[in-house]
Amino acid sequence: MPNETQISGLQRRMKRKPAKVLAVCSGKGGVGKTNVATNLAVALGGRGRNTCLLDADMSLANVDVLLGLQPLFNLSHVVSGEADLPSTILGGPNGIRIVPASSGSFSMTDLPVAAQVGIIQAFSALSNQPDILIVDTAAGISPKVARFVQAAQHPIVVVHDEPASLTDAYALIKVFSQNYGITHFQVVSNQTRNTAEGKHLFQKLSRVTDHYLDVVLRHAGDIPEDRYLKKAVQEQRAVVEAYPRSDSGQAFQALAAGIDALPLAREASGGIEFFFERLLMADSNRRGKVA
Repeated sequence: MPNETQISGLQRRMKRKPAKVLAVCSGKGGVGKTNVATNLAVALGGRGRNTCLLDADMSLANVDVLLGLQPLFNLSHVVSGEADLPSTILGGPNGIRIVPASSGSFSMTDLPVAAQVGIIQAFSALSNQPDILIVDTAAGISPKVARFVQAAQHPIVVVHDEPASLTDAYALIKVFSQNYGITHFQVVSNQTRNTAEGKHLFQKLSRVTDHYLDVVLRHAGDIPEDRYLKKAVQEQRAVVEAYPRSDSGQAFQALAAGIDALPLAREASGGIEFFFERLLMADSNRRGKVA
């Protein structure tokens, strides 16, 4: 049962403007998931949205590398008490804020309850609450990834035109829908040669899911492969900021416009810490079932 302090905190959060939370995931690595998450964040920042990008790939954190940033602290330092949350936040293009993860064994859902509460309170105490939180998860279908996706409002699945990517994307959607109750997915086709290829890729995936699964897929956007995208990666910059008029830069801006129009979930009644409460609640429910 929640105590009076928890109830009071919930009442305060209910008065806040809700934050839209997006979880970017993929069935396998190497499909450009982090690039999509990063450029989507920068494009949303360019649309005037107060955007925060959380690197939740606890085993291979690389958002900071993609943008040429050098963090002194990350979430593990917040947990250990070596730094406060504002000290970990990095400034990025178009005013976005980046919360770097810790490469290694650190996992938020494996923390003691006191440390989990500390993380929630740290995000709750941010004076400048974001409108949008983008969570760049690890690749794959591990329970840790699934809980991040389950806690978000809109899962975004990144796929690439290769058999392994499609097979793994289907496996991700199947596991997340059947084991975690996630039924709606946004799909981004990435690194395609043209728009027709991206639509065909989405259709191949949706035909299989329509036949075997009870889910709803939406083609959120198609990101073409172009030389400016590769050049931006080499320069450790977001292509949206470095080359906004390139084919990929414009595609990310179109993707951001569509994502920006997505509705808030009905239950999104609090600020950014509401996502973390959902995350930790999903973890406790899982542990209760295991016990």
